[in-house]
Amino acid sequence: MKNNIFKGTGIALVTPFKKDFSVDVEALVSIVNHVINNGADFLVVLGTTSEAPALSADEKNLVINTILKTNNGRLPVMLGMGGNNTQGVIEGIKAQDFTGIQGILSVVPYYNKPNQRGMKAHFEAIADASPVPVVVYNVPGRVGVNLQAATCVELAQHPNIIAVKEASGNLQQIMEILRDKPSDFDVLSGDDGITQPLLALGATGVISVAANAYTKPFSRMMHAMKEGCTDEALRMHYAMLHMNQLIFADGNPAGIKCLMSHIGLCQNVLRLPLVPVNEKVESEIIEEWKTLKDK
Repeated sequence: MKNNIFKGTGIALVTPFKKDFSVDVEALVSIVNHVINNGADFLVVLGTTSEAPALSADEKNLVINTILKTNNGRLPVMLGMGGNNTQGVIEGIKAQDFTGIQGILSVVPYYNKPNQRGMKAHFEAIADASPVPVVVYNVPGRVGVNLQAATCVELAQHPNIIAVKEASGNLQQIMEILRDKPSDFDVLSGDDGITQPLLALGATGVISVAANAYTKPFSRMMHAMKEGCTDEALRMHYAMLHMNQLIFADGNPAGIKCLMSHIGLCQNVLRLPLVPVNEKVESEIIEEWKTLKDK
């Protein structure tokens, strides 16, 4: 039996920047402590929300080391290690020091658009090479191809592939995975806005953008579902619904950084090609926060 420790509320951590666009280490320390102190269950480092494509190799190491030092073993850590060059990903895995890291998150290859057989072979090669368990990340809106339910279930048979982060938004597909998967393979929500429904269908957690900022209400919803308090979970789901839409209305992580800046967790700075949200979305996020902050 596989032992997946990545359950509950996972945080796809942002990378905070100073006004000069350098990594804001002090803010990163504050963010990690903020999410841990407010109910996060695991941390995801250098995922899409971290703006990893815009970080240098040295900056990536700085981010990893800062998070690991701040976490100090308190929560499990998942490291984003994906790409569209299978051998390149494997070489990166071989070179990586996994001290303090319990798993990797690996995205479906982007741009070169592999077919289902290619995706399966890609992830099997990565899982064979990885000394830690692998979580597959399906996000067709970003990569241009979809990991189909049947392929995901086939990958679930691999002893070192423990879960999928499903961000297709296709409930039929996700339900087919939940129906057909082995009992020791987990489905994690990749969409904040449908996390509660997916938990009701059998998912075991989320990798959340929203919970960078409003960790406490998001974690309260997650724990309520786990404890069978479905009325409370549904109340929190609807309380967060509009904000969950707003933070993605003008791009990610632009929306969440806008909110985090407003509440003092980091500055509202992104690296090109990403830019801050427009003024209309910013005002809507700030207005909605007045309602959500006391939940």
